[in-house]
Amino acid sequence: MPRTFYKVLVHQAVLLFLGMTVSFSAAGASPFQAGQAPVPPNAAVKPVGTIKAISGNSITLATDSGPSLNIVVEDSTRLLRTAPGQKDLKSATPLALPDLQVGDRMMVRGKPSEDGKSIIAVAAVVIKAADIAARQEQDREDWRKRGVGGLVTAIDQAGGTVTISVSAMGGNKSLAVHVSKDTMIRRYSPDSVKFDDATPATLAQLREKDQLRARGARSPDGAEMTADEIVFGTFRNIAGTVISTDPANNVVNVMDLLTKKPVALKINGDSQLRTLPAMVAQRIAMRLKGGSPEGNANGTNAAPPPTGHGPENHGGPGGPRNGGPPDFQQMLNRMPTVGLADLQKGNAIMVVATEGGSDNRPTAITLLTGVEPILTAAPDGGRAAMLLSPWTLGGAGGEGAGGANP
Repeated sequence: MPRTFYKVLVHQAVLLFLGMTVSFSAAGASPFQAGQAPVPPNAAVKPVGTIKAISGNSITLATDSGPSLNIVVEDSTRLLRTAPGQKDLKSATPLALPDLQVGDRMMVRGKPSEDGKSIIAVAAVVIKAADIAARQEQDREDWRKRGVGGLVTAIDQAGGTVTISVSAMGGNKSLAVHVSKDTMIRRYSPDSVKFDDATPATLAQLREKDQLRARGARSPDGAEMTADEIVFGTFRNIAGTVISTDPANNVVNVMDLLTKKPVALKINGDSQLRTLPAMVAQRIAMRLKGGSPEGNANGTNAAPPPTGHGPENHGGPGGPRNGGPPDFQQMLNRMPTVGLADLQKGNAIMVVATEGGSDNRPTAITLLTGVEPILTAAPDGGRAAMLLSPWTLGGAGGEGAGGANP
């Protein structure tokens, strides 16, 4: 799960204890930010952040708002430990200063020291880094087991239902995702697929053709889901040929077969560049043509299940679902990697990319070479490109590169 998610958990857990009534973003604000006037010594401050260093009773807290603060823990400071996901402090336990470690999340209530260089902590609530890691692993596993993703085809805001088309090599199926007031809704940033960068959103922000991932309880016939959480974003599926590469600036220029226009794609450390084995490409092409090879790309006759939510991968798939064959994204994570310098003019590629940020240049999430047979089977590239999944869970850890670790 994203660190942003745990920021919210910390905030929810300590509202009563610390008597906070401000919003989460305000709770993370610091009186020591550049350009601000000094805060009176008696003014209450409530920073939120991650412990970066500990020296004696002094803690360096990297706040969510940006600057690092020096937190002084006195003998009278009340420290409590709570677990991720707790909505109150009924199960919180006392914590001693020596129990604190770098990487722990902390919310502090205190006041500035007389010299204005530190915050004297009156009370603090802590979520241990190890607890966060354990919760993240549980969440990743739950996304694998109960997650599903697809393209939004219809939205019923009044009824709280989103219909998605779940794409697989065996064909597309419709799934009705039911959203309630308790459903956590997030939206990916325009230039990132990392779950860490996803922000709280509403159903009103969802649009047709957005890609949506949900986890929750499926109906017995598999046609509906009651969602505990959804995350969505606008991604681009591109199939085309390489025009040129610019390794110095980490850019590949591609001719999009669908739009017949060139696209400049950014490549970063989170981008997955893979090559598809010829045998697998041929089998996928046969399925796109409606053929029935002896086995599909997974070595079986059954179509693979919908792409699983891979953590962070850029998000990879989980394992086989319900004993079925692994999905396409799972296979992709095992394929050989290629470098930007390996791409040659005229190479056929399939790409899933971000929508594009302020510079309108999308970032490649997954770029796949060796796809000539697939593009021959689907000349416009549209259906072929949809085989790739953008999802990664970002910092939540996953098999992919950056990103849906929802």
